[in-house]
Amino acid sequence: MLHQLVTNPSHRTIDDCGSPKSSDNSISGRSKYANLFPCRQIVRREMLAAASLPLMLLCMIALSLGGSSRALARDVPAEDVGLSRPNVIVIITDDQGYGDIAAHGNEMIRTPNLDKLHGESVRLTNFHVDPTCSPTRSALMTGRYSTRTGVWHTIQGRSLMAPNEVTLAEAFAANGYRTGMFGKWHLGDNFPLRPQDQGFQTVLAHGGGGISQTPDWWGNDYFDDTLRHEDGTPEQMTGYCTDVFFRAATKFITTIGEKPQPFFCYLATNTPHGPYLVDNAYRQPYLDAGVPEPMASFYGMIANIDENVGKLTAELARNGLADNTILIFMTDNGTAAGFNSSPKRPQGWAGFNAGMKGTKGSPYDGGHRVPCFFRWPAGRLSGGRDVATLSAHIDLYPTLAELCLLELPQGPPRDGVSLVVPLMQENNDWKRPSPTLFVHSQRLEFVQKWRQSAVMTEQWRLVDGKQLYDMRTDPGQEHDVATEHADVVTQLRQEYEEWWKSLSPVFDQYVRIHLGNAAENPSRLTCHDWHTGDKPVPWNQNAVSHNPQQNGFWAVEIEQPGTYEFSLRMRPAGVIHDLPPGTAKVKVGDVEASIPIGPGEIKAVLSLQLEAGPAFLQTWLDSETGESRGAYFVDVRHTGK
Repeated sequence: MLHQLVTNPSHRTIDDCGSPKSSDNSISGRSKYANLFPCRQIVRREMLAAASLPLMLLCMIALSLGGSSRALARDVPAEDVGLSRPNVIVIITDDQGYGDIAAHGNEMIRTPNLDKLHGESVRLTNFHVDPTCSPTRSALMTGRYSTRTGVWHTIQGRSLMAPNEVTLAEAFAANGYRTGMFGKWHLGDNFPLRPQDQGFQTVLAHGGGGISQTPDWWGNDYFDDTLRHEDGTPEQMTGYCTDVFFRAATKFITTIGEKPQPFFCYLATNTPHGPYLVDNAYRQPYLDAGVPEPMASFYGMIANIDENVGKLTAELARNGLADNTILIFMTDNGTAAGFNSSPKRPQGWAGFNAGMKGTKGSPYDGGHRVPCFFRWPAGRLSGGRDVATLSAHIDLYPTLAELCLLELPQGPPRDGVSLVVPLMQENNDWKRPSPTLFVHSQRLEFVQKWRQSAVMTEQWRLVDGKQLYDMRTDPGQEHDVATEHADVVTQLRQEYEEWWKSLSPVFDQYVRIHLGNAAENPSRLTCHDWHTGDKPVPWNQNAVSHNPQQNGFWAVEIEQPGTYEFSLRMRPAGVIHDLPPGTAKVKVGDVEASIPIGPGEIKAVLSLQLEAGPAFLQTWLDSETGESRGAYFVDVRHTGK
């Protein structure tokens, strides 16, 4: 593959499994890769010289030279030869399953634009992601199994991705691409974890894992929402959330400066994730057709996505960008509301799951096998063709790096492999260098071995370490053949054991939110990221509105010593809500302070003198009536030494 550019200047070390190590028991890091930008945009002379040849032929030339682009003679700057490298758009929708597209056999849903894209694309039909949101996104961004990055849940501080990870955005930016992210990030809302801290130059995003979750702007409801830009400033938008994100992405894509640059656009819709809010014009046709709620609204949200995909592809064509843009469409896990297998379901349409077992969160294929379309006419990725090779989210990073001739910044080793050969060559017999893939759904603060897991090969699925399915004869996973193939079970269990061991260095570590950095001062913390063990977390605004008596701590890194001011609230700044009269307390490490709360007060402000370093931060609002809860919203400002 492509050779490395620079050495990670971070003081942190990486162990031989790619897991970050630290004496402070955290997955953290400084403002990283300070020496990475800008770097020379490098491409290969031989490939440039043959730029007019079909890309498939170029790949064959590369393979004949040893299967590596390193074999292609010396490097020359791209500007010296004038090659226009491909643009890249990754569209990832939220909770839309493989069966939630008409082209995949769903006779109820209407997705004409996705169907058209399906017909124009090379499709990975055996493509897998994690069974839930944040893990898939971290794996996509890094090319590494999500747990390695510190991400294995969607809340409780376990949706925060370690800042020493080298993201796709950082790789593209280092190679001269404009980078933009629009929609759902769900890998951290505070420095140094935000998209703008992880390589995206242009950002328009909601907070948390979805609109109306706790970190999101209070009161957002999918219509005319307030979103944040890359500099942290909020702006109230006009229109439906999906329309807003597609409009912003289209503006980014079609804005060409004085010196044109290729772009990397990450368009991550929060739809069709619940709550299932959509204009009646999209929902009513499904209600009229007999689709029950919430599936009718779910389908309506997908219809809106489909409409926006059509508008975006039309704009690409109108601006002459369609041919040389790699357009990828995928989703982040199995369907959430597109299939109802319950025997107690309402009469009528039960949905469609493409013959698969399980839905979102499941270790069966219905929980993690999703659509993945590649369209790139100039690169001969077009025309409608299926690739049944076992593949996964971790493979997109190395695949895009090879297709776009990226020089990759040095960082933790990636787990994925490039899929260029199976994508480009029809009727090839390519096999994964590492033939076994792993996914699991933890949704716990502390991981549990074998929980909701799938060990996958081209032929086999080992589920939860016990059930074995032969996917060649039983794609619906109806017949457990573990007893008949005990040797296969033993082999796959051993491979899982080795994988689990390689993940284990991060199990007792914390990804830490940094306090006292000028990039975010004050830092706005929310209870979404509390660490609570096995206790509940008020992760959405509806839960917070009930003022639950719950508490937890934040894992933080104090970047510089000095005085820190803590503003404790029941609601975010700007929203009036009284604190319960009693006592407010804040504790950071071994340092703590408390003050009385009087009637009618909406915030409690306390100050602590802190030393630099890792710590746990926790607050208490203890009422005169004996109730106790943490402050759901805490703003932390470094005020000086």
